[in-house]
Amino acid sequence: MNTLEDDDQSDAPLGQEPVQGDSRLARQVARRQSITEAVMAEGSMRIEDLAERFGISLMTVHRDLDELVSRGILRKTRGIASAAPTSLIESSDVYRFSRQLAEKKAIALAAMRFVEPGQAIFLDDSTTVLQMAHYFPAKVPLTVITNSLTLMNELKGMRDLTLLGLGGQYYNWCNAFMGRMTSHETSYLRADTLFMSMSAITDDIVFHQFLEMVDTKRAMFDSASTRILLADHTKFDRRALHGFGPLTNFDIVIVDDGTPAVHLDRMRAKGINVVVAPTKGVEGA
Repeated sequence: MNTLEDDDQSDAPLGQEPVQGDSRLARQVARRQSITEAVMAEGSMRIEDLAERFGISLMTVHRDLDELVSRGILRKTRGIASAAPTSLIESSDVYRFSRQLAEKKAIALAAMRFVEPGQAIFLDDSTTVLQMAHYFPAKVPLTVITNSLTLMNELKGMRDLTLLGLGGQYYNWCNAFMGRMTSHETSYLRADTLFMSMSAITDDIVFHQFLEMVDTKRAMFDSASTRILLADHTKFDRRALHGFGPLTNFDIVIVDDGTPAVHLDRMRAKGINVVVAPTKGVEGA
C-alpha cells in the first residue's frame, strides 16, 4: 500500500501555511497530487479504493477530493472520483507542486545568483519560483512582491524581508491573485528583477493557457528592470493557448541540464543569455 500520512486531526486548507519540506501542508499537497495522478491514470476510482490505496481515512480522502473538486481538477459523484476534462488540472498548483522537483530546485538555486541584498524583486505564482524562497534568508534584506498566496505564506515573518502582496481576484486553482486589479496594482510598482515561469515554449515563444495569468505576468514584466525566465526542459515544445512573447525579450533564461542541446544551441544563436542549471547533487535528483 502506498501510504501518505493521514492528517485527519490537523488538516488545514491549502495555502494557509508555509510550504516546507517536512510540514503538514507539504505532505497534504503531495498526497493530493498523488490522488490526482491516480485518478487521472484510471479515469475514475472508487473513493473507498483511494482511502485504502493511500492509507488514509474516508474523512481525509473526502476532504482532499472536496478541495480538488473546488479547483476544477476532479469530480466527485456517488462514491466515485473522476478526472475533470479541463486544462486546470495541469495548471493547478496541487498538480505542479512536485513535477520535475529536482529540476525546479536546481533552476531556483541558479536564479539566486541574480539576487542581491537590498533589491526589490517580483516573484510570480509558479512552483519553480516558489523553490527560490528557501534561499532568501542568505540574501536579505530584500523586498519581495508577489501575487502568490503560497509564497506569501512561505515568506511571511522572514527576518529582514519586506513582503508586498498583490491583491485582486483570487483564483483557487492556482492559489494566487490575478486579473485587472492585480495588473493595475502592479503597474504602480517598480522592481529590480522579475523571476517568472510559463507553461510552454514553442518556436522560442512562451505561452500560458490562461489569459488572466498572461496579463498579470506581463504587468510584472513591464515593471521590472531585469526579466529572468525559469523553465525546466519539459516546457519546450509544449502547447498552450496564449502567447506572452519571445524568449529574446528576457534578459536571462535559466534551464536545467536536461534541456536538449538543439534548444540550447538555437537560443544562443539568437543571442539569448542562457544559463544551464546542473541537477547533479540536487535533492530529489
